[in-house]
Amino acid sequence: MGSGYIVAGLLGIGGYLVAIYNKLVSLHTGIDAAWSDIEVQLKRRYNLIPALIEVVKSYKAYESETLEKIVQARQKGMEASSIEEQAQASTLLGSSLGRLFALSEAYPELKADSHFLKLQSELSNLEEAIQNARRYYNAIVRDYNAKIASFPDMIIANKFHFDGRDYFELDDGESAEVKQMPKVEI
Repeated sequence: MGSGYIVAGLLGIGGYLVAIYNKLVSLHTGIDAAWSDIEVQLKRRYNLIPALIEVVKSYKAYESETLEKIVQARQKGMEASSIEEQAQASTLLGSSLGRLFALSEAYPELKADSHFLKLQSELSNLEEAIQNARRYYNAIVRDYNAKIASFPDMIIANKFHFDGRDYFELDDGESAEVKQMPKVEI
């Protein structure tokens, strides 16, 4: 009767270890899927940039330096090969677009252009979608990284080479500059 308990105990431990492995695989796959969602949104945003630039260029008074920064940030994002590079490009592009939309206030014709307004609205919706996708991605990465650092899960993670993943974080310096609320004096 004692060997039956040993076999049952070993089967229980084996089942537990398989469950840990399967959870790690599930989280790893979820991270890849979440990153794919972010990439889709980023590509949609990058595809809107040329149309936005053409609308802005159609006006005689436009800020060429700002447009050049937008083009450079778009290119950097399209060429990014890591999450960190993508985050840097995203921060730079967001900052440049913010400057462009702020400058549009000085050009009433541009600000009233229906194509410009439509593109601005689409970009705004995409930014929200990117933020939601980024939050979801970072939540899965957090859960995954916590799991591979926890005992006994870390044993399985190390044995099968489940390595930690990077968060998709925007640079605090530039994003804080863009998101900072204006001071209101009464």
